[in-house]
This record gives sequence, structure tokens and C-alpha cells, in this order.
Amino acid sequence: MAKDQGTAAPATTVHSRVAEPARPPGRVLPALCLTEITSWGILYYAFPVLLPTITADTGWSGSACNAAFSAALLVSAGVGIPVGRLIDRRGPRAVMTLGSVLGTVALLGLAFAPNLAVFTVAWLAVGVAMAGTLYQPAFAAVARWWGPRRVRALTAITLTGGLASTVFAPLTAALAEPLGWRGAYLVLAAVLAVVTVPPHFLALRAGWPAQPEPSAAGAGGAGVARSRPFVLLATALTLSGFAVFGVVIALVPLLAERGLSPATAAWALGLGGAGQTLGRALYATLARRTGTVARTVTLIALGGATTAALGLVPGPAWLLVVLSVVAGMVRGNVTLLQATAVPDRWGSAAYGRLSALLAAPVTVVGALTPFATAALAGALGGYPRLFAWLAVLSAVAAALAAATGVRGAPAS
Repeated sequence: MAKDQGTAAPATTVHSRVAEPARPPGRVLPALCLTEITSWGILYYAFPVLLPTITADTGWSGSACNAAFSAALLVSAGVGIPVGRLIDRRGPRAVMTLGSVLGTVALLGLAFAPNLAVFTVAWLAVGVAMAGTLYQPAFAAVARWWGPRRVRALTAITLTGGLASTVFAPLTAALAEPLGWRGAYLVLAAVLAVVTVPPHFLALRAGWPAQPEPSAAGAGGAGVARSRPFVLLATALTLSGFAVFGVVIALVPLLAERGLSPATAAWALGLGGAGQTLGRALYATLARRTGTVARTVTLIALGGATTAALGLVPGPAWLLVVLSVVAGMVRGNVTLLQATAVPDRWGSAAYGRLSALLAAPVTVVGALTPFATAALAGALGGYPRLFAWLAVLSAVAAALAAATGVRGAPAS
């Protein structure tokens, strides 16, 4: 297999008004970095910080509030598919601007929710806003505007997006202390409106490049989505996604079973997040030196290996922390692996739709993983056995990924 250079199918002027620019528009990448860290921080990471205050203030059960949040993720998975199709045709400006506006309104709905039913409906609206503002629409924009140079731009976006919890978790906690959870959401709604609506509206108005011709690997989005490599890739990423999310959710309980204090376990989880950022910084080098399928198999298999190690190694504590960091590095690479999976195999002709189809089941399992891991840990007899089971799942995913190569892939 030849080495993957990350090139996309050549652009034509058949499907769009504007020829692909020689250089990407300069304002787009800084704008998307700013809006992604803000959107992730407010729409996603603020909730777990505010959850204890919400339940204490309202008397609503934590499980019901978590279910509303999970429902938002499920909605974002379903809405993401038509959103991706729309971006393929018209570009990201209108979608991401309206997504920011809807996110602001939905946060106001959360802040003023008089009961759990209204709170849940507001979260469903947040889910629609997530589909229009988080990684998938930003990745679709980068795939078309940057073309063969997309990996560096995608890396920049995910590096800044990865800092969302670092910035907004303490900010949210600081707002909640004097203002309560409702006041915190009011301030966060204003921040979301001010920081994301103008950049989406102003910076994303550059001409949308012509839709590239489908590569020799597939006859457009519909044909690719039904192909055996795409179905296997979607299955592999979904199984791997469940294992990855499971490790994040179950790491602290696992380390508690190993005898680590809650503070040490929390540090291990936090340092794993730092490892995730480091892993993303290394992805461009990995992409230059490996082929598409080999890279996919290797990263999924490494995820399984780190999961197995965490399940098998009883200690000492420093070694478990190191394993958590290494597992985080692999997770960081997997995010970019998913972002580049479509153009590396089929070009960027229908990136928005195809990438959304890949992301939808991964988002669904992410929403269901907290409930599933708790149930599986009980059924299997503890968290070490859960991690062993997740490692087996990753091995199956890696085996499926080995069959996701396509003939006529863009310069791979």
C-alpha cells in the first residue's frame, strides 16, 4: 500500500458557483478555532459542572437530567446527517450561524425552565444546535476549503476544541457560585451569542468551493454510503467509539477498585485529557508516514491495547496514570482519524453527508455509554473485567478496519 498523502479528488465547477481557491480563506480557521472551543465549552462541558447544583436546587433526579442531556446527543446525531448534506451544497455559513442562534435561545430555555419537561425540551433544542456548531460542520468546512492541506487545519481546530473543558469548566463553576445554575446559563448564553454568532456570519462568507467530482473510489455520496468498505468503517468506528467512551466513563471507578484515592483517580483522568491534546498534535506526522488503512487499524488496536493494560495492571499508581496518559494520546488521534476517514478514502465530494453518517452512530453510543458501562460492570463482576471486554471490542473493530481499503482512493 502506498503512503497516504491526504490528497482530495480534483475540484471541478460542475456543482457549485465558485472554483476552489488556491489558498483557503484566511479568517476561517481562527474563527472556527474560537467558535469550537466556545461551543463545546458551553453546549457540552458546562452541564456536568452544573448538574449537582441543578438537582440540589430543583429536586429533579440526576438520572432524569442526564437522560435529557443524552437525548440532546441523540438528536444531534440524527440532525447531523441533513446538516451535512446542506453544507455540501451551500457551505457552512448559514448552518453554523443559525446553530449558534438556536444554541443561545435553547440555553435561555434551560435557564428559565420551570419544570423538568421544559428543561428536557430545551435540551432537545440544544441537540439541534450541537449538530450545527460542533466538530462535524467545522470539519466539513475545512475539508472543502483546505482540500489536500486539511490535516493541519483539522489539527488546529481539535487542539483548541480540546481545551474547551479546561477553559469553561472552571468558568462555569465560578459563575454558578454567585449566580446559581440559572444565572450561569444566562451568562453562558450571552457569551455564546457574542463569541460565536458574529464569527460564523462574517468569517464564513468566503466563496464556497466547487463540489469536487467523486473520486474513482465511489460514485458519489449515495453509492459510497452503501458500499462494503463504508459500512465496515462505520461499524469499526462505532465499536471503537463505544470502547473509547467506556474507558473515559469507567476510568475513575476502575482506579478506585485498584485502591487509588479519588483525588489521584481524578488526576489520572485529567492527565489523560492532556495526553489527548498531545496525541492530536502528533497526528499530522503520523498521517504523512502511514497509509490510510494501516493508520486506522493501528490506532484502533492501540486503543484496545491501552484499555487491556488498564484492565490488567493492578498498579502501582504512577504506572496507571502513565497508562491513562497514553490512552488519552490514542483518543486524541482517533478524533482526527474519524475527521479524515472520508476524504482519505473517497475524496471530499460529499464529505458533509458521509462524515455525518459515520459520526451519527458514534455519537449515539457516546450518549448511551454511561448507562451501558455501569450495567456491564455490574453484570461482568467489576471494572477490570469491563475493561477486558472493551479491549476485545476494540480488537474486533481493528479487524473490521483492515477491510476498509478502497480502490481508486485519492492518492493514498
